[in-house]
Amino acid sequence: MRYQNVVQGTFIDRLNRFVARVELDGRTETVHVKNTGRCRELLLPGAEVYLTAPGTPGRKTAYDLIAVRKRGGLLVNIDSQAPNAAAREWLDTQDFDEIAAEYRFGGSRIDFFLRRRNERRLMEVKGCTLEIGGVGYFPDAPTERGVKHIRELIRARAEGWGAALAFVIQMDGITEVRPNTETHPEFAAAFREARAAGVRILFLPCHVEPDSLMVIYGNVM
Repeated sequence: MRYQNVVQGTFIDRLNRFVARVELDGRTETVHVKNTGRCRELLLPGAEVYLTAPGTPGRKTAYDLIAVRKRGGLLVNIDSQAPNAAAREWLDTQDFDEIAAEYRFGGSRIDFFLRRRNERRLMEVKGCTLEIGGVGYFPDAPTERGVKHIRELIRARAEGWGAALAFVIQMDGITEVRPNTETHPEFAAAFREARAAGVRILFLPCHVEPDSLMVIYGNVM
């Protein structure tokens, strides 16, 4: 997936979950943060950041903050909407007969319904932005919604569906994602239960540029 109208700035501070201040061309600009997670190791004063200007009429902010260069040089895409778009591009190469987004199953909307011949599958997508020691971790903040989605995948598997939990890794060079037990023990427990129940865990490593996020390979679904 690719962004338009991307510019570089310098991070100043985060006012709340949704809004930050960035220095852009010598002025202070209030921008929308496209990630409600903590991003504490990324959104640090002085960090190199990248913004896109969607140009949507009536917006309170002109720019969205979409990527951060971590200390050490690693560029991380933090747009929480990007993983689904990148995953969809990858799924389009996987020879499915049908792909449908936002599929209602039980009490949730699962990211993708997939059909190949008579096989029905569900796939939930999570974006990973947290890296520690060369390994990705999820989540970086507690996610009850994430736990609920895993429970639905376990239920689908018990009812004979194929089911997968896919992690789009929003940085280069990371190929594995582990549950962040310290941050959310319940998610970690659900992750282990899902794997034991036959839910496939997919890691989708990506190449990141300031204006793009692309899955470079993944396990065949």
